Amino acid sequence: MAAFAQSAPCWVDVQLPDLEAGKRFYGELFGWTFRAGDGPYADALNGGALVAALAAKQDGRMPTAWGVYFATDDITASVARIREHGGQVITDPVRAGLSGVLAQAADPGGAVFGLWQAAERKGFQKQNEPGSFCWTEVHTRQKDKVDAFYEEVFGFRSTELDGSGDPGTHEAGLEFRMWSPAGTEPGPDTAVGGRSVITDAFPAEMPSYFLTYFAVADCDASAEAVRRLGGRVTEPPFDIPYGRMAVVQDDQGAVFAVLQEPVS
Repeated sequence: MAAFAQSAPCWVDVQLPDLEAGKRFYGELFGWTFRAGDGPYADALNGGALVAALAAKQDGRMPTAWGVYFATDDITASVARIREHGGQVITDPVRAGLSGVLAQAADPGGAVFGLWQAAERKGFQKQNEPGSFCWTEVHTRQKDKVDAFYEEVFGFRSTELDGSGDPGTHEAGLEFRMWSPAGTEPGPDTAVGGRSVITDAFPAEMPSYFLTYFAVADCDASAEAVRRLGGRVTEPPFDIPYGRMAVVQDDQGAVFAVLQEPVS
């Protein structure tokens, strides 16, 4: 596995009440196969390559949600920057066997994310292909604080887009920002994630969150499969400049998005 660029998304996992049910859902939806990980944790593979993991929730109070991890070569320094710039450290760095070191944190708007300092496990072995991770974005109400936070903590360079270019919404005029890693020319070609704004159209109790996207060969067929497998389609398939997407929930309530590349 190749190393990931500093601050690039390098892993995703989902916390579920029923691990076996999760295997059935995602195995059917994405064609994933699974192997046992450490404890109540199952690695997901696509074509034999690591793409994600499913975990059984150890505490019923934990959200049923997908989480994203950003690569760092110095997790202690990253945690210090998170605290310095108004974030909250939820889990201090902890070693995950020989695989690496992880931590969990929240940005100033409350969106939760992870950090991963790799050892033997670098992260995804496949991405941007059907059945694997392709994008992540934070949805927040505290735009200014959150923008400054990610630039200071991760060194992201930003590109502002209006609603017509937002890969995560079809709502005209909604502000969107793309993140490119430090040392790159900011823009769609180098972007690794982004920030969207939760507007007053949504309930006030909706918290900030990260939305994880998975690439699919056929967005409409994937949305139908989600329904057939007992999940929900919360935003039916629609076209965006980056392809065709839908926002869905699995049969246990975890939200994610599916994205089909534009037809050439």
